Amino acid sequence: MIKKLLNILFLFLPVIGFNIVSGQSMHFSQYYNAPLLLNPANTALMPDNDIRLCANYRNQWAVIPVPYNTYSAFGDFKIGGHRHDRGHNNWLGIGGAIFNDVAGNGNLSLMEIQGDIAYHLHMGEHALLSLGFSAASVQRSVNYDKLTFDMQWDGEQFNTTYPNGEKMAGLVKTNYTTVGSGINLAMFPNENIFMQFSAGVLNINQPNESFYNQKNVVAYRPIGSIDMLFKAGGSLIINPSMYVTTQSGASEIVAGNLFRVHVAGTDINNNEELILGLFYRLNDAIIGTAGYTFGNLQFMVSYDFTTSGLTPYDGSYGAMEFSIIFKGNYYKTENATTMYTCPRFF
Repeated sequence: MIKKLLNILFLFLPVIGFNIVSGQSMHFSQYYNAPLLLNPANTALMPDNDIRLCANYRNQWAVIPVPYNTYSAFGDFKIGGHRHDRGHNNWLGIGGAIFNDVAGNGNLSLMEIQGDIAYHLHMGEHALLSLGFSAASVQRSVNYDKLTFDMQWDGEQFNTTYPNGEKMAGLVKTNYTTVGSGINLAMFPNENIFMQFSAGVLNINQPNESFYNQKNVVAYRPIGSIDMLFKAGGSLIINPSMYVTTQSGASEIVAGNLFRVHVAGTDINNNEELILGLFYRLNDAIIGTAGYTFGNLQFMVSYDFTTSGLTPYDGSYGAMEFSIIFKGNYYKTENATTMYTCPRFF
């Protein structure tokens, strides 16, 4: 059964090139901290918790005159999932996310409000299959008054009092709806190993996006990811992962590893972790990551050091990114950590 499920998953994984994704879509170096944007099947995929809230912020190319600023937040929660609930621990996940990206002199903006649903089904004692769906309302906007055009060149500079020759003026908007789906297979052969394989497709309906009432289809966006956890000794978790996406001939590949060190040894009642990591975005950047977990909160910060052809212009300064995650439970019980079959390391 596991082999068949793996074969199905790998059929979803895209055949990719090695160009870096451009344009406005989910582009976080901490992709593992934006799970609902990564794959709707991740909605409430949290065996040890019932509710999760997160906020992300990314500032990219700050030394270039017009930097990119990206904001995101999500929340999700479980319905069901306890062993005392009808004798099983499958559960339904409900969630939602907001994503906003602003770039360029014209404040080209993408605002997306997304709803997610997923069902998590145990396949025996050592595997969990998750299926998810998402629907989002998207608005793009641009402010033509903040842009300059060839017709406004007076011989020495761009004069914004001149007509720009464009049909558009002021703030222009366009709206569309997009849907996505995804699948996850999580495997936990023992208490020291956890493996997750994910695949999904966004923009299944290929919506039309245009400021000029023309046909401009938003292409399919396949996404694949692998996430693994290995307990190494009493206080260390090794967490390698990889994220792959492609759209309209452009692709993005990010891979690396997080090291999670439990700062209180083997005491599972102390949730403090030091997190250190290093990732690489192919042909684009080296990403250093650090964070800390205490109680129900996790803070992480990462920095992208540019390695692409943009290096001479930004001096290797790429992007600063922050995330904060809260995880909690509906009930406080002494044996809460034994209510699920998935492994709990600390």
